[in-house]
Amino acid sequence: MKLVHWLFVVSVLLFVTGIGFVIAGARSARGAPAPIAEVQIAPVATVKQIMGGIVGPAAAVVFDSVSTIADEKGIVEHFPRTDQEWEAVGNSAAALIEAGNLLMMGSRAIDQGDWVTMSRAMMSAGQDKLKAVEAKDKELILDYGDAVNMSCDNCHQKYQRQ
Repeated sequence: MKLVHWLFVVSVLLFVTGIGFVIAGARSARGAPAPIAEVQIAPVATVKQIMGGIVGPAAAVVFDSVSTIADEKGIVEHFPRTDQEWEAVGNSAAALIEAGNLLMMGSRAIDQGDWVTMSRAMMSAGQDKLKAVEAKDKELILDYGDAVNMSCDNCHQKYQRQ
């Protein structure tokens, strides 16, 4: 073969090899996950602040979301009717669930027994409410209200301080 042909063959081989290195480099860069920085969690609020700022207001919205009032004027049913009203109840149910997580963080957990069990009971009741909200079922909201109330009452009976 002539020298020109050999130079052409060598050039093509170098080009193909270079493309191979680029592809291999891109695959290894894509396959290597970026290092994840550890998130530092520093609880700030006290249990009393979580109760007053999150649990109390959220529970009030959930409890007051469905009711029936009977008086001399007749029977009036109160329940969420618009998407925004349903969303407000759902947000409050989600706040109850997240508050349960907060109550179990760090030194807030009074003990690893009843405290955790009761926090999880509140979270479970909130999850049931959230499912009822997603279904937009006012009867389920009413039915699940007792579970939220019981989780609160049981915890307050054992742990509430004056």
